[in-house]
Amino acid sequence: MKETGGMEKGISSDVISKVPLFSGLGRNHIDAISKICKAEEHAAGEILFAEGSAGDKLFIIEKGEVRISQKLQGMGEEALAVLKPGSYFGEMALIDDSPRSADAISHTSVSLITIARDDLEELLFVNRDLAYAVLWNFCRTLSKRLRETNEKVKGFLAMAKWV
Repeated sequence: MKETGGMEKGISSDVISKVPLFSGLGRNHIDAISKICKAEEHAAGEILFAEGSAGDKLFIIEKGEVRISQKLQGMGEEALAVLKPGSYFGEMALIDDSPRSADAISHTSVSLITIARDDLEELLFVNRDLAYAVLWNFCRTLSKRLRETNEKVKGFLAMAKWV
């Protein structure tokens, strides 16, 4: 893994502004977030984090793909999603101190942007307007993902009735 720092090292505000988590934010807020970002490069097949590990940062995919999966006893790896550029993951680690709920593996070589929980908390603490906007976007993301999960569960239950 190679890692570099924020805007002075090339994390573009334009990249951050296209991430749904930061939609609707003004240029000053986007610039502030860009300053706390770091860049990482990973080869295909690298474990970015493992289920059960401590979470301390959010990941944004700039280039490449990341597979989110869980290991099912007796069945092996079950891919939950393959995320593409512009997607973000690991955001639950910014909200609570619970362990990671799945594995994240670089499906291809990837360029990632990361935001550490401590850095984001500090930024949100000093800027209430930014905190409100980001936390509202977090709520939208979590709600959307919960709805998607509910639909998957309905599908599984419907298939189980036919088995």
